[in-house]
Amino acid sequence: MIPVCRIEDLPEGESVRIEIDDTTPAIAVFHTETGLYALDDTCSHQDAALSDGWAEGCHVECPLHAARFDLRTGVPAGPPARRPVRTHEVSVLDGVIHIRLAVSEESMA
Repeated sequence: MIPVCRIEDLPEGESVRIEIDDTTPAIAVFHTETGLYALDDTCSHQDAALSDGWAEGCHVECPLHAARFDLRTGVPAGPPARRPVRTHEVSVLDGVIHIRLAVSEESMA
């Protein structure tokens, strides 16, 4: 499990980008009214940070071309994105948000 931040440091409606190492893609962690979600931070349509997008409910909209992704599954809601982004497990332990990285791309819905 990788610690992200204290839950009070990520208010509802906000996101945070974390970089783990040079070989792991950056991860975006979102806190929406429906919960906490984590996914690879790069839009599968073009190289844009999803953490800079707009999250509402269970979806995030890419800031570049408005591709929408389901935060629960990583599946795009429609064009221009066609490929899903990888999602990761999120948990809160002792007030700290943690993520567990998906093992492979097979975890993509």
